Amino acid sequence: PPQNVTLLTKDFDMILTWTPGEGSPPNVTYTVRYESQERMDKWIKVPHCKNIHRTSCNLTCVLPNLFVKVRARVKAVSGRFQSPWVESESKEYYLDVELAPPVLNVNIKENLMHVNASFPLATCVESFFWMYDLNLWKAGSEDKKQYEGNFKQYTVTIDTTALRGNYCLSARSSFQSTDFKYSKFSQPVCVLLNQKG
Repeated sequence: PPQNVTLLTKDFDMILTWTPGEGSPPNVTYTVRYESQERMDKWIKVPHCKNIHRTSCNLTCVLPNLFVKVRARVKAVSGRFQSPWVESESKEYYLDVELAPPVLNVNIKENLMHVNASFPLATCVESFFWMYDLNLWKAGSEDKKQYEGNFKQYTVTIDTTALRGNYCLSARSSFQSTDFKYSKFSQPVCVLLNQKG
């Protein structure tokens, strides 16, 4: 049987992971099913995770309801032999989702800097109310100007008239379920502003 069967949320996705059982033959394949709290004792097939060789299965967009707990199970198959199913613990996407930092897109026109964030999201969760917080600071300084609570599709426009030198931007994703959740901040993006010559 597969080992370390874990339902985890990472980078906006819900993924079942496992490791091959001890003594697994090289040609082993895996099949995954999930059960939702809405329909207990009904294990539902996951078409893209049937007879797979990899040791993970992305369940994000097969879940019919992202607001109820689900658990998943996996079995190993080799020729006519199959292992027992091994089950994960339960998780709920809406409550348990772990965020990834957004990717910043910076566009400077004359004295305005337009910043927007793109999120590495699966299509089925794009409609959630993802937000982002943006920090701006002069390179080498600890003094950060914060632009908090911007909706995903919102562009932050910053007047750069008074800014001179190398400025950096970084952002984190946020999401409100029962309380606010945050990703780590993204790697800084730095730009030279209003340098003569």
